[in-house]
Amino acid sequence: MTRRVFLISTAALAAPAPRWDADSILARIKPPAFPLRDFDITRFGASGDGKKDCTQAIALAIDACHRSGGGRVSVPDGVFLTGAIHWKSNVNLHLADNATLLFSCDPKQYLPAVFTRWEGTECMNYSPFLYAFEQSNIAITGRGTLDGQADCEHWWPWVGRTNCGWKQGDPRQQADRNALVAMGDKDVPPNQRIFAEGHYLRPTFLQPYRCQNVLIEGVTIKNSPMWEINPVLCRNVTVRNVKIESHGPNNDGCDPECCTDVLIEGCLFDTGDDCIAIKSGRNRDGRRVGAACENLVIRDCTMKDGHGGVTIGSEVSGNVRNVFVENCRMDSPHLERALRIKTNSYRGGIVENVFFRKVTIGQVADAIVQVDFYYEEGLGGPLQPVVRNITVEDVKCQSSKYALYLRGFESAPIRDIHLSRCVFEHVAKANVIENVQGLTAENVTIDGQPLKLP
Repeated sequence: MTRRVFLISTAALAAPAPRWDADSILARIKPPAFPLRDFDITRFGASGDGKKDCTQAIALAIDACHRSGGGRVSVPDGVFLTGAIHWKSNVNLHLADNATLLFSCDPKQYLPAVFTRWEGTECMNYSPFLYAFEQSNIAITGRGTLDGQADCEHWWPWVGRTNCGWKQGDPRQQADRNALVAMGDKDVPPNQRIFAEGHYLRPTFLQPYRCQNVLIEGVTIKNSPMWEINPVLCRNVTVRNVKIESHGPNNDGCDPECCTDVLIEGCLFDTGDDCIAIKSGRNRDGRRVGAACENLVIRDCTMKDGHGGVTIGSEVSGNVRNVFVENCRMDSPHLERALRIKTNSYRGGIVENVFFRKVTIGQVADAIVQVDFYYEEGLGGPLQPVVRNITVEDVKCQSSKYALYLRGFESAPIRDIHLSRCVFEHVAKANVIENVQGLTAENVTIDGQPLKLP
């Protein structure tokens, strides 16, 4: 079947390239500060032998710090076994260099259920391993390790993959996932969407929910059940110098969701899914919440394995705007795409004003720049996604399958993608460009030849 392709590349029809303006965002992002008070968790009964359950001791230390007006809850060298940890305002949970918080594999340690979001739909589910709800001035700092212990015996088999411990007759998440999406589509009140015990929706690792002034700095995070860092409906978030090593299913590195003013810098991502995925809620439930993810700066990060280096979507029903990516390094045969925007006719939403510049790419397995309206459900839904004003500047890539993979709808074309000063080498296949209006290129070469637009 012949595809109908609508591409307008005439400069007169393209909107002017938006201006890089991250400075005003950075001026608003200020990490929280804490009083000089220290609460060592061993003073409250914690033991770093990796065997004693320290959940209650850590909770007591956090509560004492919070009631005193704030300070630092210290995790000294050692291995501290724990269940869910709930942050409170004005608390900095600080891990010493050789400290490990080792999270229990027992799902009962993450009960009772808390108000959370699972793949962009609100519900009551297992507590995230580190969770805060409607708190302010909170941090996790230090050079220690957060180890979720997820593997092909714990948490990951719930996905239902035979290559990771699941076998016929074992529990899996699909029925619960479908039920949750259906509840969102039918406007079932979120506090009545009760999962957790007896259900199989894996918790995220670290989730501040409706919080402000959040800092996550220095720690290593590994072996997560699902998404690693997932701030939801937060304002003023800094994620700095974090190292993420987790190759399980849906192991996104950092997923800011419906957040405003976010800085992600100096981080290393080596993940089983998207390194960074910017989101704003799924389908009808995302539109009900109605909060955009906006004003994000991503800089000086390194992306190794993953589905996408910087991804927007697919849950973008609340809109995403003003995303600035700069001075990042991406390189792995297992990194599929560099800049990825994914949506469909059920998500809808607007993605606009995305800047991607000064990015150095060794190799990606698929596309350097991908915008795909056919993700998952694709066509057939009631909505028309909008993607517009994407600027790609000073990007170099040594090896990829595609340079550009752009697939809009005939009824909803992708609009205004501007490329300049880019060098793409060893590109295996021709660009895929369907239903794009306002695509421009200036000083862009593919395998030494100027990029020619249809």
